[in-house]
Amino acid sequence: MLAYVFWHWPHPTVNRDLYRAQLIEFHETLCANKPPGFLSSTVFLINHANWLNTAGPAFEDWYLLSDSAGMDPLNQAAVTGPCEQPHNLVARQAAGGTAGLYRLRIGTADVSSSSHALWFSKPEGEAYKDFFRRMQDLCPEGSGLWGRQMTLGPTTEFCLLSPIEPTGGLTGQQVSLELVWSDIQFNKER
Repeated sequence: MLAYVFWHWPHPTVNRDLYRAQLIEFHETLCANKPPGFLSSTVFLINHANWLNTAGPAFEDWYLLSDSAGMDPLNQAAVTGPCEQPHNLVARQAAGGTAGLYRLRIGTADVSSSSHALWFSKPEGEAYKDFFRRMQDLCPEGSGLWGRQMTLGPTTEFCLLSPIEPTGGLTGQQVSLELVWSDIQFNKER
């Protein structure tokens, strides 16, 4: 399973509530018109992500894909057909954005249940097989360890998404996640 993660933030002159409402409308439209390979999406509000070109809050969109074959259909569907207008409303108001591609390495893909993210790198000199074995024991229940793919993205190599604050000696950038929208909520309401 892959995740295309997109960070973006509104221009300072844009009403943040309107931006948020239009972002939700885009995700609802995408969810109702799922392209092949697209599984779900979740949107968080985050603060203090040192890899972003903003000091203020930003939105973090997680698009879960069955595999890399889902990238092209998602890319096309997000900007055409029913999604074109909702996408363009948000895109015109964004001050900036960046993205990355991540693969689920350990644990669950239940992104929407997460309230904490720890972005970190594998310790230098530790073999990947040893690192993943050690991480099996350090990942809290209900968490997912995501690994950046092909150095595509602005972050450190790994992200541990968790419903609780990760412990166990892991160090990196802790980011609190405020759930804005998830397709799980959307599907329950329909």
